[in-house]
Amino acid sequence: MIVLKATQDKVLSVLQSVAGIVERRHTLPILANVLIRKTGTQLQLTTSDLEIQIRTSAELDGDVGDFTTTVGARKLIDILRSMPGDQTVSLESAQNKLILKGGKSRFTLQTLPAEDFPLVQEAANFGPAFSVPQKVLKALLNQVSFAMAVHDIRYYLNGILFVAEGQQLSLVATDGHRLAFSSATLDVEVPKQEVILPRKTVLELLRLLSDKEGAIEMQFAGNQAKFSFEGMEFVTKLVEGKFPDYNRVIPKNHKNIITLGRVPLLASLQRTAILTSEKFKGVRLNIEPGTLRVASNNAEQEEAVDELDIDYGGESIEIGFNVTYLIDALSNMNQDMVKIELADSNSSALLTIPDDAAFKYVVMPMRI
Repeated sequence: MIVLKATQDKVLSVLQSVAGIVERRHTLPILANVLIRKTGTQLQLTTSDLEIQIRTSAELDGDVGDFTTTVGARKLIDILRSMPGDQTVSLESAQNKLILKGGKSRFTLQTLPAEDFPLVQEAANFGPAFSVPQKVLKALLNQVSFAMAVHDIRYYLNGILFVAEGQQLSLVATDGHRLAFSSATLDVEVPKQEVILPRKTVLELLRLLSDKEGAIEMQFAGNQAKFSFEGMEFVTKLVEGKFPDYNRVIPKNHKNIITLGRVPLLASLQRTAILTSEKFKGVRLNIEPGTLRVASNNAEQEEAVDELDIDYGGESIEIGFNVTYLIDALSNMNQDMVKIELADSNSSALLTIPDDAAFKYVVMPMRI
């Protein structure tokens, strides 16, 4: 049976949309495979890592009929990548194997039975579905995902908090040293729901979401989230645990406020970062009326100093930061201006966008 027949670029793009979560090495060999299910003319591809499951449907030519199997996802992608984009390729089934043909090339691949593929049990009681434009969710994720912890023992920090309430969707990420908050307005009212999405899910969503106008539909259950967009269904386990109270972390009423160009500040920090020590990455900010001085030094007693003219008439403050934390925040904003609010050299700083309450970034100072 010819399971599918289409151009290489079409087949590859369908496969790549589900294969991001597939690890090359698995305790369960079948998890390295993609589940292929043909029903009539409809083709469905599913991958899983036991915590996340991605399914997509596609119309790719081939014989009409019912067929199901699993085959190595990465291997299939690697072979397809080695072929020209406009070449017609076909996948045929033959005695527990799949044969991939393209031009004068032919690859015979081993399969594993579809009934052994461990599908994720979907929760029975998902909450109400609500939608946001894909590009809105992608922008929100971009604005906060860099502040997620990577391998923190406080496992609930290795992800992003989603809070949907009323007509607002807010995303929060923190690694204990910095916190990023971003929010958007929904078209519908939703009852309050709070979930923590795992880091891997966040990175996969960022990879799959497009900047197009299309909407993404979301539903949350006690231990699962479901996302549907562009013929894809994405089900993920949630992180259990209590996320810190982010409202207590975001400073209020800091009296020293500077508004300056984001790009000049970012460039200044990137220059001074060159001479920070590998381990501490610390820079000193000296803020005085009219001037912001950025300075760094390292163990070799090298030193960098950079100055920016600013419109500021408040108190003089000297404060230290991990320069990477500031660079991350500024790189993930695309506005022209940034507002920095400070209390003193020992309190965390608040970075916001002027006249826009939708984004807040809090960074703890460091002793230098």
